[in-house]
Amino acid sequence: MKSLKNALKLSGILIDEIVVGLFLLVILPSAGIEIPLKVSLTIITLLILKDVLFVPLLWKVLDKKVEVGGEALVGREATTVENLNPEGVVKVGGEYWRAESIEGDIKAGEKVKIVGLSGLKLLVERQK
Repeated sequence: MKSLKNALKLSGILIDEIVVGLFLLVILPSAGIEIPLKVSLTIITLLILKDVLFVPLLWKVLDKKVEVGGEALVGREATTVENLNPEGVVKVGGEYWRAESIEGDIKAGEKVKIVGLSGLKLLVERQK
């Protein structure tokens, strides 16, 4: 599955070279428009050079897993809004979430760290 994903990413990155190459080397000559081979190869080389320089940066972005909802909050800090004994409410970035303490009671106003998720409830521990 990962190799297919990588092949699709690579195809997306190389599509401009393929399209421009076909256009310069096949389509234009068949329409009677001759482009010197040196010019065509220079253009294609510049496009490949662009990929060599920027693909390492893009690859990291393309590999990044998109996280939404509670999964995106794991590892962040929250503040308890009410006592967690062991369940209650915490505030994270302006949003209120149901939470459960994994290490006993925690008083309102304390800082906690989000360590996991159980359904739509955040699992938290005291900030260390």
